[in-house]
Amino acid sequence: MTAYDAIVLAGGAAKRLGGADKPGLRVGGRALLDRVLAVCADAGSTVVVGGRRPTVRPVTWTREVPEGGGPLAALGAGVRHTAAERVLVLSADLPFLGEATVRSLLAAAEPGAREGALCTDQDGRDQPLVAVYRAEPLRRELALLATEHGGLAGLPLRLLTAELDLARVQAGPLASFDCDTWEDIAAARARIREHGAVLDEWITSVKNELGIELDVDTGVLLDLARDAAHGVARPAAPLTTFLVGYAAALASSGKSPADAAEAVAEASRKATALALRWEEETAAGSGPGTP
Repeated sequence: MTAYDAIVLAGGAAKRLGGADKPGLRVGGRALLDRVLAVCADAGSTVVVGGRRPTVRPVTWTREVPEGGGPLAALGAGVRHTAAERVLVLSADLPFLGEATVRSLLAAAEPGAREGALCTDQDGRDQPLVAVYRAEPLRRELALLATEHGGLAGLPLRLLTAELDLARVQAGPLASFDCDTWEDIAAARARIREHGAVLDEWITSVKNELGIELDVDTGVLLDLARDAAHGVARPAAPLTTFLVGYAAALASSGKSPADAAEAVAEASRKATALALRWEEETAAGSGPGTP
């Protein structure tokens, strides 16, 4: 697959969240920004337009001019740091965006096809911040808009998308779900704890926290845990213990027993901190005091 770069828009005043640091708000123990960065981990380069903060992987940071100038100004700032033929553009508040949606957008924006592809939600509305744009027409239209309006600050995204020949990709009902209000945050936090989803979300969070990539056959492990613990009712515990052991083994390979013990302790601390964050979210709910 042809390489692509990614731009994640992580600015904005978050007025409906009372000015909270929206990209840093946690869903499933992970910051919204980190969840978005995880689905574009194979981008050639990733540019985040917004205030600098710790992230799950290295990114290039930039800011729109003026700060708070809106998504078109942010996109104009970000595209200057990209070089690939296609540019994935995402907002930083998409807790349920999956790699499958990103792949569909990239496929619909293959070189030689249309000038890009954007997601449409279940009501048929375009989502220009869940999209892939071909770099040349994107740069062209941004330059034309800046010339026509004396800059990009404050301009609506529809001025850009109206000038581009874009394919529409209808993804799953949650692909473009974004978090603009505390009610949205509460709904996202509740959804990942629904039966049938919570365990996958938890294991994904643990693996991201520990920095490991591993395909886990949860069925086999749960059966083993059930047999070993005579039907234990908390399946997250043995699975998390397994992941801690795996992370420690990687970190201590070829080192002394003392180093191995420290690796287990460090991995355990990380997983414990993640579990406490999950507990805090469950106890606190959706109030503005729960970043």
